[in-house]
Amino acid sequence: MQHEDRLRIWIEQGNVNISLLLFQNYKSLGISDLDAMLIMHMTAFKSVNNEFPTPADFSSRMNLTENEISMILQRLMQRGFLRIEQSQDANGVLHEKFSLQPLWVRLTDKISIVVEESEEKTQKEAEGEIYKLFEQEFGRFLSPMESESISMWLDVDGHSVEIIRAALKEAVLAEKMSLRYIDRILFEWKKKNVKTLAQVESTSKKFRSVGNRPVQQERAETVKRVPFYNWLEERD
Repeated sequence: MQHEDRLRIWIEQGNVNISLLLFQNYKSLGISDLDAMLIMHMTAFKSVNNEFPTPADFSSRMNLTENEISMILQRLMQRGFLRIEQSQDANGVLHEKFSLQPLWVRLTDKISIVVEESEEKTQKEAEGEIYKLFEQEFGRFLSPMESESISMWLDVDGHSVEIIRAALKEAVLAEKMSLRYIDRILFEWKKKNVKTLAQVESTSKKFRSVGNRPVQQERAETVKRVPFYNWLEERD
């Protein structure tokens, strides 16, 4: 047989897709290497429309006896990684098949937990950096009361780190370095449902355009339009 013929036959046999998640996480689920190999063989059988391979089928491909195969299958089902499903064809004949759906659910649940933990860690790191940023801009350590105010912005008011950082930037540009001033910026933004940096930019442009109009006109419109304090009207 020519090399090209062997290559053609190999290609025509097709490929078996094994989830990378399985390779990366089966150990953390407590699945042994041997059990994982049987799962891979089960996936290979399914790819050629054999959805209920017998222990003899597995044994023909693995260095295990049929009894050892049966013990692995039983173990996988007992641990909730594998189940047997039944279906009925058009002639009323019952058919059985192995389903690895419980395993894929367990894998995706685990990945979701890992992702959530990673996102939570990233959020905590970002929140820690915001305190450092304030100290850097203020040129001093924050007082316990100031630290508590920032904490309340995050935990009570629900402001994101990005929004608080943007409010600090506004205060720096206005040369009004006080948490009271920043708190009023955040209050105005929350009142206007400003939650993204794009909305911050748009809102800030509108406020600055108002600030460029005659003072008497601006004050008159402010009194008429906004019955409470506007942070851009502050005069020190």
